[in-house]
Amino acid sequence: MALTCLQLVQTAFKRLGLNQPSSAVTSNDPQTLQVLSLLEEEGQEQSDRYSWESLQRQATFTTVAAQAQVALSAITSGFNYLVNDTIWNRTLRRPVYGPKSQQDWQQALAKNINGPFNSYRIIADVINFNPNPPAGQACYFEYITKFWVNGAVPNERFVADTDTIFLNEQITILGLIWRWKSAKGLNYAEDFSKYEAKTLDAMNRDASKPSLNMNGAMYDILPLI
Repeated sequence: MALTCLQLVQTAFKRLGLNQPSSAVTSNDPQTLQVLSLLEEEGQEQSDRYSWESLQRQATFTTVAAQAQVALSAITSGFNYLVNDTIWNRTLRRPVYGPKSQQDWQQALAKNINGPFNSYRIIADVINFNPNPPAGQACYFEYITKFWVNGAVPNERFVADTDTIFLNEQITILGLIWRWKSAKGLNYAEDFSKYEAKTLDAMNRDASKPSLNMNGAMYDILPLI
């Protein structure tokens, strides 16, 4: 069962030898509020550090016959960044190439290049296509959300003591502990080392990973007649 915000704070207090609070988000205790703030700092930095499987999302939009397609904020939940090479036009069953650099984008527009394949660039939160596609084509892509708090509404901050998190709870507690010791001016080197080792291990194991073969592709399932 997922640990709540209050349980995460209480666990950290217990490991630090402090009296456990009965509330966190609504608490007036300065120390509890500091720990809650450090917990949010850990969550925000951990979510930015790696494309955790639990933060991966999919979005879709339908093309319009113009350069500007759609605002990312309108079709995503807590958009953080787009995963490269994931925009596909499922109507045409082919990728949308990009992202184009500023230089390549302006060159293509200036030369009025209207090749058969679309490229994209994100400008001021809006996905732009070149050349302009026909209207009505279905495009899909994957992105990473910045909403690491799982509450009544996903968020990047805690709203209630009962909120849980999409991140690894043990790593979050370890991060909270070394951050608290650092804020208090205490020696946190060993705690930080343990935290880093646990984080790197989780990054290596997160989701599934492809097998790498220096001799080329390796297939476990062979075609059969």
